[in-house]
Amino acid sequence: MTEIELSSSAFRDREPIPERYTQDGDNVSPPLSWSPAPAGTKELVLMCEDPDAPSGTYLHWLVTGIDPVRDGVATGRTPFGGTAHLNAFGDEGYDGPGPPIGDPAHRYVFRLFALPEPVAFPDRVSADEAHRALDRRRLAAGTLTGLHQR
Repeated sequence: MTEIELSSSAFRDREPIPERYTQDGDNVSPPLSWSPAPAGTKELVLMCEDPDAPSGTYLHWLVTGIDPVRDGVATGRTPFGGTAHLNAFGDEGYDGPGPPIGDPAHRYVFRLFALPEPVAFPDRVSADEAHRALDRRRLAAGTLTGLHQR
């Protein structure tokens, strides 16, 4: 399977996410860029999740329908052509890191999936449900992990 290189100009892989992109700051999504999707990609899907959340993997952001010719998204924006879904907070779009005070640093994993056909999700979907649908369909994927602790 092909891999997509996913990165941010705001932080490096496995390094702290700047406060601006967390619930302690402006709570806006970070700028992201990615390498070209493989041939046959009809849709990109972007998600951000916290696998260290006390209640299980917590969905912070899910965007489907992203134009596959695009190569990134600016701070605080929904990727071009994308539809933002409800996150685990019950909000549409991005809600940044906000782990419990005193917890060790949580990992916030941004994932980009290249799909050969559009995917449909119900109004509310969990991170695990999204993975089940995306993992079996993907042509390629990429990850970027940021850390945050309060």
